[in-house]
Amino acid sequence: MSIISAILLFGFLIFIHELGHFIFAKMSGVKVLRFSLGFGPKVIGKKIGDTEYLISAVPLGGYVKMLGEEPEEEVENSEKERSYKNQPVLKRASIVFAGPIFNLLTAVVIFFFVFMIGVPTLLPVVGEIMPDTPALKAGLSKSDRIMTIDGKPIRHWGEMTEIIYGSANKTLNLKVQRGSEIIDISITPESKKVKDIFGEEKEIGLIGVKPSGETIKIKENVYNSVKNAFLRTWEISALTIVGIIKLIQRIIPADTIGGPILIFQLAEKQATAGALNFFTFAAVISINLGVLNLLPIPILDGGHLLFLGIEAIRKKPLSEKAIMIAQRIGLAVIITLMVFAMYNDIFRLISRKPLP
Repeated sequence: MSIISAILLFGFLIFIHELGHFIFAKMSGVKVLRFSLGFGPKVIGKKIGDTEYLISAVPLGGYVKMLGEEPEEEVENSEKERSYKNQPVLKRASIVFAGPIFNLLTAVVIFFFVFMIGVPTLLPVVGEIMPDTPALKAGLSKSDRIMTIDGKPIRHWGEMTEIIYGSANKTLNLKVQRGSEIIDISITPESKKVKDIFGEEKEIGLIGVKPSGETIKIKENVYNSVKNAFLRTWEISALTIVGIIKLIQRIIPADTIGGPILIFQLAEKQATAGALNFFTFAAVISINLGVLNLLPIPILDGGHLLFLGIEAIRKKPLSEKAIMIAQRIGLAVIITLMVFAMYNDIFRLISRKPLP
């Protein structure tokens, strides 16, 4: 079932992306010739109205084919009003932009329900105290629950660590519940250099404690769920962009790039871990799909938006020859990246390298 879940996830996110293009094309009066999940030869299909709906043989993406979409495509005079290339720049940009936006909005919807259902979160209860650390010197004990820090209520472990990380060499006043007592403890986090998720060193404050492992399910109201859903989607989008920059700068090693096999493996792993993990993973992949499609590489949505931006500035489109050359270059870049990602995927399988 976990493998089936991975396949359904991949297909669903592709469908959502292409549905964005499809809906906005229809709203703009553009004739849609084909709506396909997958590339290559048709497996099954049915024509309804102007549009042929397909499932194709190669399940590594999808596409919406619109009338007049190709630069060299000839369009009859009677169909010009419904042709993509004869629409105003703003309409064409909205059709292109809709795919990535639908992916980002899908993540927002998933996160909304995750926050409404409740997220298991570590309680701010001390488990282990490391030797010769500020926590031990200040008198913290196992099973102490941190109630407030400098007067700020602490609901979960993440809130506590966020304050401590940003308070190196600064004295903090804690209210701690120990059994039936509430006691005051002053503690000064020591400055330590650690590596972040990108492998870069940064300086943070640490007191030398580990969580007890006790959790609570924190449910949010509708307002907070909406706010947190948009905030989480924004944070992951920004993190994805930073990750791409770090890859280009070679701060993140290239062997971390993964393709469809890695996505399927991770989806299977998260499906096994439970529905909440799986849907959270689905939101993250949907964000990645949306953000990566906005990269200004010809053939991707971002490349099309770049062409449209140039057209808006020049007051006329680029020549068909220039667009075709750019698209061939973009296709070569994408194929190269896909081959490299597949190589990494296969190498992980052969070497049994652990999943990220």
